[in-house]
Amino acid sequence: MQLGLDFTLVEELVAGVDEVGRGPLCGAVVTAAVILDPARPILGLNDSKKLTEARRAVLFDEIREKALAWCIARAEVEEIDRLNILHATMLAMQRAVEGLSVTPRLALIDGNRCPQLAVPSAPVIQGDAQVPAIAAASILAKVSRDREMQALDLCYPGYGLAGHKGYPTPSHLEALRRLGPTPIHRRSFAPVRAMLEQVSIEVEVPASVLLV
Repeated sequence: MQLGLDFTLVEELVAGVDEVGRGPLCGAVVTAAVILDPARPILGLNDSKKLTEARRAVLFDEIREKALAWCIARAEVEEIDRLNILHATMLAMQRAVEGLSVTPRLALIDGNRCPQLAVPSAPVIQGDAQVPAIAAASILAKVSRDREMQALDLCYPGYGLAGHKGYPTPSHLEALRRLGPTPIHRRSFAPVRAMLEQVSIEVEVPASVLLV
């Protein structure tokens, strides 16, 4: 039985690009670009969501050691709120490809659209489950972002960031209602925006009205 994707599918100087963190209510969106080396196989590459945390951690180190080139990039919360999450993701993907130490002849992008790049590119729907280089990129992006959220959990206790990684789980929404948004929460996302608007209304209501 083969473990992960078929490494013989790896092509020379083809970068795989993926993102993690479009859906969370807080934190950066993180991207990665990876050019695998056909001469240095990595067993077990697969969509990061299909791997255990321990397996992702092992592959994270192996990818960085064996890949011909790799780059992890990001778009910050301020950029997400200013540009919207789609455009911020495209910007972060662009940064990942531009950050590669080797110029790819082609960039394969997970999803249905491509960022503006100086090299040829093509979208691959569910590419992280089909293309080894995209799977490798998904692993780098996910491990990097997950570790960042674990660190931020220490800075903002009570929100459970280490567990849900910023996604809108019931426990995260309850913590938002109880504690309010932090500086790393995305103001443009509906649950956070609604919370801020509610606070604003409460502040603006005259005391005389509240006493009626």
